[in-house]
Amino acid sequence: MSALKEMLKTSKIAARKLAVLTSEEKNAVLLKMADELERRTSEILQANEKDVEAAKERLGDVMIDRLTLTEKRIAGMAQGIREVADLPDSVGRKMEQISRANGLKIEKISVPLGVVAIIYESRPNVTSDAAALCLKSGNACVLRGGKDAYRSSQKIIEILKGALKATGVDENAVNMPSDTSRESATELMTAVGLVDALIPRGGAGLIRSCVENAKVPCIQTGTGICHIYVDESADFEKALAVIENAKTSRPSVCNAQEVCLLHEKVAKEFLPLLKTRLVDEREKAGKTPVELRLCEKAIAYADGTPASETDFDTEFLDYILAVKIVKDVKEAIEHIAEHSTGHSDGILTQNEKTAEQFVAGVDSAAVYVNASTRFTDGGEFGKGCEIGISTQKMHARGPMGLEELTSYKYVVRGDGQIR
Repeated sequence: MSALKEMLKTSKIAARKLAVLTSEEKNAVLLKMADELERRTSEILQANEKDVEAAKERLGDVMIDRLTLTEKRIAGMAQGIREVADLPDSVGRKMEQISRANGLKIEKISVPLGVVAIIYESRPNVTSDAAALCLKSGNACVLRGGKDAYRSSQKIIEILKGALKATGVDENAVNMPSDTSRESATELMTAVGLVDALIPRGGAGLIRSCVENAKVPCIQTGTGICHIYVDESADFEKALAVIENAKTSRPSVCNAQEVCLLHEKVAKEFLPLLKTRLVDEREKAGKTPVELRLCEKAIAYADGTPASETDFDTEFLDYILAVKIVKDVKEAIEHIAEHSTGHSDGILTQNEKTAEQFVAGVDSAAVYVNASTRFTDGGEFGKGCEIGISTQKMHARGPMGLEELTSYKYVVRGDGQIR
């Protein structure tokens, strides 16, 4: 039997124990985890420094930023865990109550999923976020991180396991295999009976591989080809601020804007302003400028790179923005329907009727009106943190928090009834 299969068996046992913990017991563990992460920040930073140094030969600056931890980011991880502890328990909720004429009392009650496996890439903060959400929702988790962040994630796991042990909870509630090869990922995808839900977090290749090859239930998290449409009635100053935030605040994440759609009536005036804001002013300030990939119509109004056929179907995860001019909101909706990944798309407009037309027509997990797509995040949605952004429609959609990590069962109470 493989080491990973043995680990999954211990996780299964731990899951049964977690399922019956009280809210107070789970919260005590979470608060201990948060305290220990902050207390041992220097150890995490040392491990992360080794990961970053080793990855510099393979990864660009934007991806290195995803990998890098700082004191502030670790403090944010700890705060995320505390916020999860403050949330209502998602386990044991009475979702529905039915009284039948024969005297049967039927209750629909939320329960944990069991063992949740997460396959993710070079974002060590996912380690603590996923562990916290799984523990609060009564699930054991098996976290299979990427090789680039292995030292950082392993140190975080060591600290979290210590907190579990110190509070008398089975430390196998949180596990991480040492094998970061494709073989370990495949083994998790096919661990029928040992993994109750598989959640991939990463690039399009990883997600596609899990969806296509998993024999266990797989929740599809999405890549983010996120659009913002600037309508003819948009407030230009607000629009420029929103787009700059959506594109440049952290371009390496899935809720960053990748495509800007412009109404043809404002393109001539707005596009030069956008170039000044994203390119010229950023260069003067010593910041990385955004490369504008412009459609045939747009290139007549501003300097930039001619957009290729694939630019409107690419998650750049970089300082690159594809720009297309459209006739109206209807064409914007049609473009999004054809090219969006269903993650986060938004409209900037002062016309309420147009906004509602956009909201009704765009079928994405998060649809924004006059706000940055960067808000698609578990913390920003009041979930403490997230285990992923689901772009599917079954069971979970959008930022996945505690409720999305539960299933339910029916409890039927009677007094000798027979059928």
